[in-house]
Amino acid sequence: MQAWTLLSIFASTIAGLVLEPLPVGAWAMLAVTTAVATKTLTFAQAFSAFTNDVIWLIVVSFFFARGFEKTGLGERVATLFVKVFGKSTLGLAYGLSVAEALIAPAMPSTTARAGGIFMPIINSLSLNAGSKPNDPSRKKLGAFLVHSQLQGSVNSSAMFLTAAAQNLLCMKLASEMGVMVASPWVTWVKASIVPAAAGLLLTPLLMYKLFAPEIKDTPEAPKLAAERLEKMGPMSRDEKIMLATMGAAVCLWVAGDALGISAVTTAMMGLCLLLSTGVLHWRECLTYPAAWDTLFWFAVLVGMSGQLNSMGVINHFANQVGSQLVKANLGWPAVFGLLNVAYYVLHYMFASQTAHVGALYSAFLAMMITTGVPPVIAALSLGFMSNLFGSITHFGSGQAAVYYGAGYLTLSEVFSYGALMSVVNLALWGLLGGAWWAFLGFF
Repeated sequence: MQAWTLLSIFASTIAGLVLEPLPVGAWAMLAVTTAVATKTLTFAQAFSAFTNDVIWLIVVSFFFARGFEKTGLGERVATLFVKVFGKSTLGLAYGLSVAEALIAPAMPSTTARAGGIFMPIINSLSLNAGSKPNDPSRKKLGAFLVHSQLQGSVNSSAMFLTAAAQNLLCMKLASEMGVMVASPWVTWVKASIVPAAAGLLLTPLLMYKLFAPEIKDTPEAPKLAAERLEKMGPMSRDEKIMLATMGAAVCLWVAGDALGISAVTTAMMGLCLLLSTGVLHWRECLTYPAAWDTLFWFAVLVGMSGQLNSMGVINHFANQVGSQLVKANLGWPAVFGLLNVAYYVLHYMFASQTAHVGALYSAFLAMMITTGVPPVIAALSLGFMSNLFGSITHFGSGQAAVYYGAGYLTLSEVFSYGALMSVVNLALWGLLGGAWWAFLGFF
């Protein structure tokens, strides 16, 4: 009875995170209070995830993103690539795409990258070329760049474990299911690098062919970028410290297992360096609501998910569905593909990638394991899908809301090109990714 009551509370929590009758943090408070007040969970069980190292890694990562925005380092990197690649419209798209891929592992918030760095640059370039938002007759350049960045950014997020908060949540949920990924940062990159790089290379070209911009050459863009860089001046002390800190953090994330330093310890050391040098101030951290809001509702969600798993609810459903799949005699490769596609398509029902992960990741992973899919690649593939479906709707992710809200895209364009790129991404990651994973020995 306790397990079914918790399942009801958990389902209501997920519904609230999707529909947002209250802010997500407030809804999480209501849910966890209900669980404790009904004695479904003890206070210690309800708040057990607040000591979770992955959740604190996510919180510290938000502060890193704040550092990138405050120092201007992210804008400098993106503007530099516009200067180098920006002589043509297609070159602009590739420059922005490469810049995002470089920034992503050290700025693990897709929304912050979109709203704080790339959309302002795209808007500036588009307005200079006469491409205005909410102007159907003159928006082709802006629309092309936004389409390219929106669809390409999902590959950047999928390339690195620390490129998006949902990636870290996926690995935590996988570990709670008993799937231990050795050297997770390195293993994630090894598995993702080939299909993600292919997606980053293909997306701007495909958008260029399908959504041809009216302006093919942009000789003014490098000049504008050079002027912007000149206005920014040489790298400031804070930018240099930010760059060195994130470079050191990425190196330790790669080599941390061999050195015995956990990912969260690396992040905490980096944050302490930023605080002690004055790049960030503690008051700025205290007044960064996104980080603390995420801490609370993530911890509630992870805590409930962990208790459902320990009570056997997730395994019960997975065994029921898995047994039917086994009876169908499809074989695990077919089940692997079928469940990944189903997990992807179900995102049309969600307005948050993290809510989707919290609701479905553990159940789908359990079903895969039950039907014989190798556990590590099952966990990783669902993690990759949790990024790739972020561009299928205008509400499916934070970055999608930012790019759509800029006014360069129509709703029909978002859905139609989102559906088209879904087919492309699923085929690319399924075929090229599958061959690469077999080569690496995951199968």
